[in-house]
Parts: sequence; C-alpha cells; structure tokens
Amino acid sequence: MSVGLLLITHGQIGSALLESATSILGICPLNTECLSVAPYSEPQQISDQARGVLRQIDQGSGALVLTDLFGSTPSNIACSLYHPGQVRVIAGVNLPMLIKIFNYARLDLDALVDKALAGGCRGVMEYQPDGQ
Repeated sequence: MSVGLLLITHGQIGSALLESATSILGICPLNTECLSVAPYSEPQQISDQARGVLRQIDQGSGALVLTDLFGSTPSNIACSLYHPGQVRVIAGVNLPMLIKIFNYARLDLDALVDKALAGGCRGVMEYQPDGQ
C-alpha cells in the first residue's frame, strides 16, 4: 500500500503541477487527486468533498495533503483534514516538492513528509553566475 496524495489549491495550480510532474517522470506513482478552490467556492462544500476524496485515496497508509498558500482558503480546508498519524498537511507546494514525493512514493507517511519538505525547500534558490 502507498500513501494517498491530495492537492488543494487556488484555481488549477494543483492540476498544473500534477500534469507537469507526471509529464517529467512519465508516471504518477501515488493515488493522487486535485481539488480546485475558486474565488466563489463554498469552503464547507470543498471541505466535505475533500473528506470524500481522502476516503478514496487512502488505501490504509494515510494521506498527504498539499496546498499552495498557508492561511488561505485552500490551506484552511487542508488543515481541517489533519489527523495525527493518518493525514499530514504541507503548505507551499511546488514542482520540486512534488517530484521528490513521486521519487520516494514507496516511503511511509512520516518519511514522505520529510522528503517533501526537503525537496520543496532545496528546490527554491537564487541563480548566482560564477564570479558574482
């Protein structure tokens, strides 16, 4: 069994990241779903939908929920899903994070969270040309 993955983001950010990651890797190794939160979305309705999606993607190993902007509506919905040992939440999703998650898809939930955080942080850097 593997960890389920749910992206809850503004607009189509999650879908675009998922499409890019699977295009780069050629596969999507985790049971993954995306939920889009539009400006007119009803948070409670999205939250209810997210709970249903979690039940579908969690095959017994837990689920990781990724969101884009901490403190925003998608993030608040994601945080409401947190359940110790079963559902973990990370804000600030980016493509390096998603690639790292997919490359380590066999790991358990806690180890996958560590890889996701490392990949997301290490994937953000400033270009510095040699000699400057």
